[in-house]
Amino acid sequence: MTRSSYEPDITGLVVVDPYNDFISEGGKIWPRIKAVAEANYCVPNMQRVLNAAREAKLRIFFAMHHRYRPGDYESWKYVAPIQRAAWNRRSFEYGTWGGEFRAEFVPAPGEIVAAEHWCSSGFANTDLDMELKKHGVHKLIVIGLVAHTCIEATVRFAAELGYDVTVVKDAVADYSEEMMHAALEINMPNYASAIVTTKDIVEALS
Repeated sequence: MTRSSYEPDITGLVVVDPYNDFISEGGKIWPRIKAVAEANYCVPNMQRVLNAAREAKLRIFFAMHHRYRPGDYESWKYVAPIQRAAWNRRSFEYGTWGGEFRAEFVPAPGEIVAAEHWCSSGFANTDLDMELKKHGVHKLIVIGLVAHTCIEATVRFAAELGYDVTVVKDAVADYSEEMMHAALEINMPNYASAIVTTKDIVEALS
């Protein structure tokens, strides 16, 4: 890895979708990502990165997917396939355990939870860009779920907005190794300045 510097005054950690439905046993989507997530130790690595970022005094931002509520999408003229899937499964249902933060990722006081995104990008139709800019953050470290959808969409959008982005490749997961490969080896290198391991980022932050 080309060693990057992550100055606390300009760097933020963006944690994408650490819901129980995604990353906890018993979650609705966990069975689909379990094999990949356990193979690369995604959840423990997400915890390591989050803890290291907190110790380094980085700003922490959470980019969370819209939580299903009764009536969602029913009056929409167009519903994207990924939204229809969430609608049918009632993913991250509001008021349920699946729609809560996994315990290890509950935001600490002062950490920022952006408005929920409706599709994949943590930036589209949310206040994430404003919150980052208001706090003087323009270098991002991104972790979370899922590599080829919300992570990739968020990273692409961040690049469009002028952010410098690092993706922690073993602190993300996907439904298959093929999807991980497409996201991390083919698509995101066009937008992320660095794609690194948890070990790399923890060492850089320490």
